[in-house]
Amino acid sequence: MSEDKYADTTHEINSRFLKMRKRIDIFLPSIYHQQPSHYFRLLILNDGQDAKSLKIRESLDKLHRSNEIHPTIIVAVHATQRIQEYGTAGHLDYANRGNKARSYTNFIVQELIPFLMHHYRIIKTPETMAIFGCSLGGLSAFDITWNNPHYFGKVGVCSGSFWWRRHSENDDLAQIDRIMHDIVRQGYKKEGLKFWFEAGTNDETSDRNNNGIIDAIEDTLDLIAELILKGYDNQKDIKYLEVQGGEHNQRTWALVIPDFLKWSFGR
Repeated sequence: MSEDKYADTTHEINSRFLKMRKRIDIFLPSIYHQQPSHYFRLLILNDGQDAKSLKIRESLDKLHRSNEIHPTIIVAVHATQRIQEYGTAGHLDYANRGNKARSYTNFIVQELIPFLMHHYRIIKTPETMAIFGCSLGGLSAFDITWNNPHYFGKVGVCSGSFWWRRHSENDDLAQIDRIMHDIVRQGYKKEGLKFWFEAGTNDETSDRNNNGIIDAIEDTLDLIAELILKGYDNQKDIKYLEVQGGEHNQRTWALVIPDFLKWSFGR
């Protein structure tokens, strides 16, 4: 264990699933040490190495001071081989990316969460535990939540890489072969799950089917449509935030993280 200038504490966890040590940074609410008998909500953040540029500490402290959210612990997991760790567990994309996604899921559920429960005072219920990610990290966060609703009740995704597919983007099947959409389509409704999505109008310029809607937005809206078909309520269970001028970068994502925190852990 070592101290970090930005996070409250930094750990390195030896993962037998990933066969490497994973760095995690812990951001504690200000009252954590003041209330030794109190247990706290938990947010796990993919791409934890970006926590500073995402202004996690600033958002957490501001929302706690204004009493807008319940006291929450944020655990930022640093990506090591993100193009392989992130993705859909057991479903590689057309370039064989994501081959460690199942191992990463196992790390989160079977190694990280038990470690956190042992070392920190965390309320272990799906209603009080969430996971968040951006881009590929967002795809990973959604996939982990969908497959583990008994751990995570809420997920937040910024500019999610829901283009993830079995065939090349130049293939005629690209639009109908997106992996996460198919997983939801072939699955069943997981009771209690809630979903928060963001996409920016300047996330990209690509428009596969030339319908005037950029792929980042269309892929997100199409996934939301699949969730609604599964029985999720578009008002109670799903929130979609479209940012005018929003880009595919930490600057845009930092602006909307407070909205996600209030949606997930608001009083």
